[in-house]
Amino acid sequence: MFERRYESFRKGLSLHRKYIDRSCAEDFSGVTFSFVCVDKGSARAEIFDLLISLNIPFIDVGMGLDRKQGGLSGQVRTTYYAPETAAAVRDKQLAPLSDDADDIYRKNVQIAELNALNACYAVIRFKQLRGFYADGSGAYNLLTDIANLKTFSETDL
Repeated sequence: MFERRYESFRKGLSLHRKYIDRSCAEDFSGVTFSFVCVDKGSARAEIFDLLISLNIPFIDVGMGLDRKQGGLSGQVRTTYYAPETAAAVRDKQLAPLSDDADDIYRKNVQIAELNALNACYAVIRFKQLRGFYADGSGAYNLLTDIANLKTFSETDL
């Protein structure tokens, strides 16, 4: 399905259905940057370990949601893992590396626009790192609160 959808955008597109874990190092030969967009903490942990071991910089996106006060609230997160600081950023436990038993993510139709917001932040951050956009903050972690739309950034490890 996805191959047909995207083949008009990219020639020579080749899709492979594969679970990525620590054993997939060969599949990442030549990769210079990666985006991690998964909804399972255990899968994220495997991918983080792989990318960190290969010194591949990456951006991970995620969200923490709750519905305790009626409407959906929480944050969307965009985190950059530079090769020289990736292990320290991972150790800050900004991204869940285990599976959540009460997975509100899978139960809400509002998630599409939050995924889109996260994707926009990830691409903008990537373009800052590549010099396309100015990078005034040098942030490695961005959080946007859904309820008040305030964005917070972390710059110091």
